[in-house]
Amino acid sequence: MSFQQFLQILRARYRVILITLLVTVGTTAAVTYFLPNQYTASAVMVVDFKEPVTDAAALPIQLAPSYMATQLDILQSRKVALKVIDNLKLADVPAVKGQFIEATDGQGSVREWLVDVLLKKLTVEPSRESRLMTISYESTDPRFSAALANAFAQAYIDTTLELSVEPARKSADWFDNQLADLRTRVEQAQRKLSIYQQSRNITAADERLDVETARLAELTSQLVAAQAQTYDAEGRQRQMEEMIAKGVSVETLPEILSNGFIQSLKAELLRQEAKLAELSEQLGANHPQYQRTVAEVKSLRDKLNKEMTSITSGLRNNARLARSREDSVRASLEAQRARVLKFKQSRDEIPTLTREVESAQRAYDTAMERYNQSSMQSRVNLTNVVLLNPAAEPVKPSSPKVVLNMALSVFLGAMLGLGLALLFEMLDRRVRAEQDLSEVMGLPVLGVLAKGTV
Repeated sequence: MSFQQFLQILRARYRVILITLLVTVGTTAAVTYFLPNQYTASAVMVVDFKEPVTDAAALPIQLAPSYMATQLDILQSRKVALKVIDNLKLADVPAVKGQFIEATDGQGSVREWLVDVLLKKLTVEPSRESRLMTISYESTDPRFSAALANAFAQAYIDTTLELSVEPARKSADWFDNQLADLRTRVEQAQRKLSIYQQSRNITAADERLDVETARLAELTSQLVAAQAQTYDAEGRQRQMEEMIAKGVSVETLPEILSNGFIQSLKAELLRQEAKLAELSEQLGANHPQYQRTVAEVKSLRDKLNKEMTSITSGLRNNARLARSREDSVRASLEAQRARVLKFKQSRDEIPTLTREVESAQRAYDTAMERYNQSSMQSRVNLTNVVLLNPAAEPVKPSSPKVVLNMALSVFLGAMLGLGLALLFEMLDRRVRAEQDLSEVMGLPVLGVLAKGTV
């Protein structure tokens, strides 16, 4: 089909095109006239990004593409819509109940039905190059549109705050329940340590060990001194016994030679013996003076022997006493050594019990810190969403759009008319030019007679 043929078809079928155009424009005008006016109110929200970047190569979570998509889904969620319904108490409005009964015959829940109704007229548009989100609501009542847009904005703010606070609140509740068990563990560990210390009579492990160790060292020194004394005493006793066994007079013993009283007795005995010898030459044996001198010599000799016997007995006694003292100190040393070893064994259990107390205390302190953090977070009433521009009551309707509808009706009517004209032409093909005749007959055109020639 050539362009000339197309123009001839339009010229022949202009009535169909014109009627179709008029019907389309008229129908659109009538529908536009009878359609109720719709008013759209819009509220603008700002999503403020404040979380720091944890990785230099990564974006904050709010700048991720999924973050804004998640915010849009939250805003258009049933949870937010139910919060709007509850805040405005729409389910209690008699007119709404009437519409619900008319639409569902009273089946179901008014709140759930309202959710579907409200979400159908809600539009959320995020800004591509900024942090703004526009919440729009369309209704036949301009005041209701503004109220619903602002209600959705406030419900979204409350929901984001609830979503950020609820995990912290649950975490705080969980840690609160755990703190009781952890506190019991700390008390049990401390009680176990205290009972063990009391049963072992341990008050201050380090100081007690120092005292016991010092006493052990002192006993060791005493044993060394006692052993030296025993060796000395037994040495003297051995020397005396050897002299006695050899028949040597004990007068040569150092203890006797160094005894002043014995030496004075010996000196006195020598004088009396010299006097007795002198008297024996001058007087007879029965002379009273001679007898008195003999008695004095005998008394001095007995006293001397008694003193030497006392010293030799003292040497034996000193040896026995030294040995007994050494044995006593050695027994005390062994007992003290056993006490120190036992105390060390008891003290070795103390660090284990102390670590149990410290471990339980650290777990309790960590849980308490986490509880305080979660508790503080659960009380936060700030969110990163701010209402920038509240929705105002619209003055002009957003639909129907008369100019746009009429322009579209003219375009669609013209297209529909052209389509019908071509369809009718295909169903009722006619010869309108010599080219049509040549195509239909398959023969060349030899000539054309002008109209009115024959």
